[in-house]
Amino acid sequence: MDRSMPQLEFRWASWLRVLRFPAPVKERPTREDGGLTAWCTEASNDLALPELARKVRVVWNPRMQTTAGRAWWPDRTIELNPKLRDCQPEELWRTLKHELAHLVAYERCGRRHIDPHGDEWQAACTELGIHGEKPFHTLPFKRRRIKRNHSYICPNCLGIIHRVRPIQRTVACYDCCRKFNRGGYHERFKLIKYKPV
Repeated sequence: MDRSMPQLEFRWASWLRVLRFPAPVKERPTREDGGLTAWCTEASNDLALPELARKVRVVWNPRMQTTAGRAWWPDRTIELNPKLRDCQPEELWRTLKHELAHLVAYERCGRRHIDPHGDEWQAACTELGIHGEKPFHTLPFKRRRIKRNHSYICPNCLGIIHRVRPIQRTVACYDCCRKFNRGGYHERFKLIKYKPV
């Protein structure tokens, strides 16, 4: 009993040291676009949504690859792909209005669940001047191709499975295990490394 007490005190002392000297918080550089944010604020005020107008922000997200834009409802933030700057200005404005329509639809519906591209969103798009908006874009953003270098074959059904990473443990063909062994693993369905010719 006496031996455990100093260890307990020692642990608390180390925690106090952590609490007393917390790590400095690194501020992420802001990529907010003031002009687009001001336009969204004005549009929200025109639609009689003062809370949205007060909190809406538009930022450029350099991590976006193929997505043109994204709307975050609780934060009331619109993220745009920086590649939109290279496109026609009409595409930038259409994407901005598309994402703002999401925020408008969520703002009006409150806590009620709505479909992301449902009737409420379509109505908001019409009010923002993009009637008949599609839920996807056709912009020429290049996709990153993932190379699947590891192939495995099922000895039973001869189905080939391609993977990006090698399999580290024993794995069997899911379809064959379900069909012939009631979903349980069996050695005869174990995947074998396969090198295509």
